[in-house]
Amino acid sequence: MVKVKPFKALRPPKDLVEKVESRPYDVLSSEEARVEAAGNPMSLLHIIKPEINFPEGTSEYDPRVYESAVEQFKTFQDNGWLKEDPTECYYLYAQSMGEKTQYGIVVGAAVNDYLRGAIKKHELTRKDKEEDRMKHIRATRANIEPVFLAYRDDAPLLDLISRVAAGTPEYDFIAPIDGFRHRFWVISSAEDISFITERFAQIPELYIADGHHRTAAAALVGKELAEQNPENTGAEEYNYFMAVCFPASQLTILDYNRLLRDLNGMKTYEFLDALTDDFVVIEKGAEEPYKPRRAHEFSLYVSGHWYALEAKDGTYDEDDPIGNLDVDISSRLILDKILGIKDLRTSQRLDFVGGLRGLGELKRRVDSGEMKAALALYPVTMQQIMRIADSGMIMPPKATWFEPKLRSGLVIHKF
Repeated sequence: MVKVKPFKALRPPKDLVEKVESRPYDVLSSEEARVEAAGNPMSLLHIIKPEINFPEGTSEYDPRVYESAVEQFKTFQDNGWLKEDPTECYYLYAQSMGEKTQYGIVVGAAVNDYLRGAIKKHELTRKDKEEDRMKHIRATRANIEPVFLAYRDDAPLLDLISRVAAGTPEYDFIAPIDGFRHRFWVISSAEDISFITERFAQIPELYIADGHHRTAAAALVGKELAEQNPENTGAEEYNYFMAVCFPASQLTILDYNRLLRDLNGMKTYEFLDALTDDFVVIEKGAEEPYKPRRAHEFSLYVSGHWYALEAKDGTYDEDDPIGNLDVDISSRLILDKILGIKDLRTSQRLDFVGGLRGLGELKRRVDSGEMKAALALYPVTMQQIMRIADSGMIMPPKATWFEPKLRSGLVIHKF
């Protein structure tokens, strides 16, 4: 069973939230962050992408960058752009994409639950990215951005969410760029706080949906601080990290598609012929983009034409949690077997595009000559992710794209 706690959040006053909030640090480049924060000293990007406070070209890993994050964090508090709630609270965060809304409860999640495997992962992390976030957390002594967790639906928690969401939100705004609606409620009543804590104590595990590096970094720094304190009781704030926990059924996972820079020296007809060993190849024409309709069907765009690729029987094992994933099938039978691409994490012959950009983005980049072909995949499901995490396995790289992304700056956990 998992342990969560309320905390005194640092957060912007209602009238400043749209000045402070931002996209998360890992979805935009330094250049994009510099543009988005231009003319706005209140943008959280000055804290989470602090290289923008220096001349262009400054490394995001420069020691001065972490020092700047600390200075900016203090400035935000001194200026009243971030204020601490007077009591420990939980929070409800709703994101609406079109007609669909997902509701997450903001909690302090236990470091020990991650270390003992009750907060489960499905992706590998890179040490350099872990260390970057660890340096940021050590310097600021805060979880500036939340991680994105999921749990199997719990009816009593869903009832509480419905009741809280019926009230007037503290924040309610449409984010720029993505156009999604974001709402936020403060849960301060002692009865509700006690109820949430007790309900999560009945939930056996949580699953990392997005934010594996932030989760690992927060947990490792918390572990460090606990080991450095001979009087550690386990109740200290560093023993918890900030997370938004969503019911699994509400989450949206989009396709995560591949762009190919070359066909490994083959002509288009040779590539299509090689595909027929493991796929039924069906031409779909040049006019309308073709989107995969089901698992084990892929969409290929090459030489101005769309094709459906249907994986043949025997090319995957439905009983294998990894082997029946379309990301694994396409990696084994197309990228590796035909194109000779062995490592998706390091290959320069590939690029990846989240499904929110649509198939039009794939077509555009192929038609421009930048890329030779595009491969669209059917999205994985939360059930597949949880099955893999429960089995202790790791998903192939670039397998999941959750949308909407959590906005940063609505709530901060300080320790």
